[in-house]
Amino acid sequence: APKSVLIVEDNLIIAMDAEVIFESLGAEEVVVHSSVEGALDHVERRDEPLSFALLDINLGSETSFPVALRLRQLGVPFAFASGYGEGTRLPDELQDIRILSKPYDKDAIASLFG
Repeated sequence: APKSVLIVEDNLIIAMDAEVIFESLGAEEVVVHSSVEGALDHVERRDEPLSFALLDINLGSETSFPVALRLRQLGVPFAFASGYGEGTRLPDELQDIRILSKPYDKDAIASLFG
């Protein structure tokens, strides 16, 4: 499991569940942000790169795609999460990124690292 994880999620309960799951998988640091601005600020301020990020695609009035593009530039592995299933449209440059369907569980998250 990754050592340091960023969760970008605008639903507090889902974010808390994901945080508990990552910690149970052995993550030492789990940080949650609910906005693109907060997530990008966190990414840029870090001394060490993140090990992994889980990005909710739909953050209300914005999407997490800017965070995804920055993580890709930095070489940080990540996956998307979506409550919209297969109907989710990704930008061309992010077509290869895995999407976890909500609700996800510990097994689904663990499968990202198996």
